[in-house]
Amino acid sequence: MQTTTLIYAKCMKWELRHIQCLVAISEAGTITDAALELGISQPQVSRVLRTLEASWGVQLVVRSSRRTTLTSEGRLAVERGRHLLAFADSIESAVRGDHMMRLGYIASAAGRHTPALQRKWREVEPDVDLRLIHAQGALGGMAEGLTDAAVLRRAPDPTTYQSTVVGTEQLVTACADNDLWGRRRSVKLKEFAGRPLVVNSRSDLDLNLWPGGFGPLRAFDVEGMDQWLDAIAAGRGVGVATRATAEQHRPIGVRYAPINDAPRAEVRLCWPRGHSLRGLHSLEGILRDLYSSPPRGLAG
Repeated sequence: MQTTTLIYAKCMKWELRHIQCLVAISEAGTITDAALELGISQPQVSRVLRTLEASWGVQLVVRSSRRTTLTSEGRLAVERGRHLLAFADSIESAVRGDHMMRLGYIASAAGRHTPALQRKWREVEPDVDLRLIHAQGALGGMAEGLTDAAVLRRAPDPTTYQSTVVGTEQLVTACADNDLWGRRRSVKLKEFAGRPLVVNSRSDLDLNLWPGGFGPLRAFDVEGMDQWLDAIAAGRGVGVATRATAEQHRPIGVRYAPINDAPRAEVRLCWPRGHSLRGLHSLEGILRDLYSSPPRGLAG
């Protein structure tokens, strides 16, 4: 055991704080903004990042004067790192006996309703901490034990998970701002015929929208929301998402437009069958109330 511990200590030259720093850089977009979010100095963030890159022997971030961009290795590290941070957080909470609801999501939690969801939760369940966790698995982190429940856009296996529909969302198309649809106010399903489609293979959205076969050409698959947005902004093809994704992810270079004749996507609250979760009924009620409110117009 002592030998194993020594080997582990020599190999592990990075810690959770290094992962926290990398995730903060990814979410903030710049070293400066990441430093503000973490409450440390900009040079400290740069040093932590350099240490992590040196430890792994790969470049994770491309720095520029205005913005930082994740490399492919950096994107993979952020995706896995979010899982690691969530798991570490769950260990601490379990040991301390804290009451917590870990709510997973894949592309978006509840779109424009997400801030209201968090505020309403604090009002009705002040003793339970609601954690929103961006998970990459098809079940929003439930299969890996990283989340207690998840908001999904398709029904999970009913033998393993329970789910209830809390609302519906309009489907939208995403395209580059210089695409021929870049200034369109809406599109129809038949207009996708022959167009290259970028597919996020980790999405929970059902894309069986063209049963007759006159749909888009599946150009290529990507793994994760960031890569999906990057490919669309670069003009590699168009995408299909829900309105919530358009409301939560609005990067430079990407435009959204409603698909007027597409069926609405069901929004489901899902949880492992047989699990008793404190606050689950409150969460269901809040989501139903929020999704019953009148929708606003979709800008861009």
